Amino acid sequence: MNYISILKIQKIKNILKLKNKIIKLYGWIKNKRYSKIGIYFIDIKDGSSINSIQIILIKKNIKNYNKKIINLKNGSSLIIWGKIKINKKNKKKEIYATNIKIIGKINNSKLYPISPKYHSLEYLRKYSHLRIRTYLIESISRIRNTLIFNIHKYLQKHNFYWIPTPIITSLDTEGNSKMFQIINNNNKYFFNKKAFLTVSGQLNLETYACSLSKVYNLGPIFRAENSNTNKHLAEFWMLEVELVLANINKIIQLSTNMLSFCFKKILKYNNDDINFILKYTKKKNINYINNIIKKKFIKIQYNDVIKILKKNSYLFKNKIKWGIDISSEHEKYLTKKYFNSAIIIQNYPKIIKPFYMKNNNDNITVSSIDIILPKVGEIIGGSEREENINILDKNIKEKKLNKKKYWWYRDLRKYGTIKHSGFGLGIERLLMYITNMKNIRDVIPYPRYPKYLNF
Repeated sequence: MNYISILKIQKIKNILKLKNKIIKLYGWIKNKRYSKIGIYFIDIKDGSSINSIQIILIKKNIKNYNKKIINLKNGSSLIIWGKIKINKKNKKKEIYATNIKIIGKINNSKLYPISPKYHSLEYLRKYSHLRIRTYLIESISRIRNTLIFNIHKYLQKHNFYWIPTPIITSLDTEGNSKMFQIINNNNKYFFNKKAFLTVSGQLNLETYACSLSKVYNLGPIFRAENSNTNKHLAEFWMLEVELVLANINKIIQLSTNMLSFCFKKILKYNNDDINFILKYTKKKNINYINNIIKKKFIKIQYNDVIKILKKNSYLFKNKIKWGIDISSEHEKYLTKKYFNSAIIIQNYPKIIKPFYMKNNNDNITVSSIDIILPKVGEIIGGSEREENINILDKNIKEKKLNKKKYWWYRDLRKYGTIKHSGFGLGIERLLMYITNMKNIRDVIPYPRYPKYLNF
């Protein structure tokens, strides 16, 4: 007999087909109670849905009934055989058990970290291996799964090829990143040169774009920045997309359409999870999600952003001048106060952007975008890539980078160069927006940040 998931049970419309039939399911105890008439009620979950299902234990109906069953603690795992019935009062499906098998008990309930009482998010981070057993982290994980699946689905549907770019690299994609260096146990260079965990797979991805035309990568990247903010991790997941014969407007269209597509799927397949999170975070409605589905983004030039910030400079800690990077406090003001909307900032100064971005005609800005969402800030950064070898070499020199290290990247401009563009999307920041979570450490299974590596 095959197991049936709680999600599948919930979707059964006509239970008369299963009348008097025994089904088999499994799960972990989330709650239990006892009635005065000698009936035990156990709520179990199996991870397929945020909803649990009630198991009704009547002593005379259970073949192997014993006291061990009624003494089980929350978190214990069971296999249950029984019949589906509809509760006459609340119309919910429930299982009348005929047989129960205990799989795993909670050995010492007093020491069990995930007890039924309320636990703060800070507390749960100490038990990342067990916090998945909470309703909140379960919901976030299911939403993450839907998001990743539909990113792949959207890009595959639009004829993009998935490319596994290297995690170990000798090159700094951005040119000035803080990187984790790799050495072996003997404190020597395994590759006879300095090697690092990658901060981006973009440069490698471009090599495949210049043959396959439309490519993407989705995987972990690493930043050794000594940052403890609620929006930074040392290890996080990044989607990177590259396509040929595309300008910056095409990048805007592609990225916003993809976001809209994924958000629709999350509302369709994770509606219960979203509703739970809205209640948990005390969010009143899903307008913030619908705004992305409807692609409500305000486009604005970097130059105009600086003008707006200058007019309101008294609100900010740092001096506002042309050439500064847009900081977190600026992003918050623009998206929450000034525009009350997600925004797309275009054409940043060349001096604050990486060497590979294509110069605009003014030669002081680059054809680039940042997509910024309320509360979480930048989630997408993109640009046209410089395809001219002479201009690229000049950019490398201006950034004081070692041209020899980029020899293979420069080869793309020597041999059949072609116009191409791309963008990167931070998965965890996007999840922060979807789930309304305030700390990025709560939307990734095992967060890594300065002085913390416990799992």
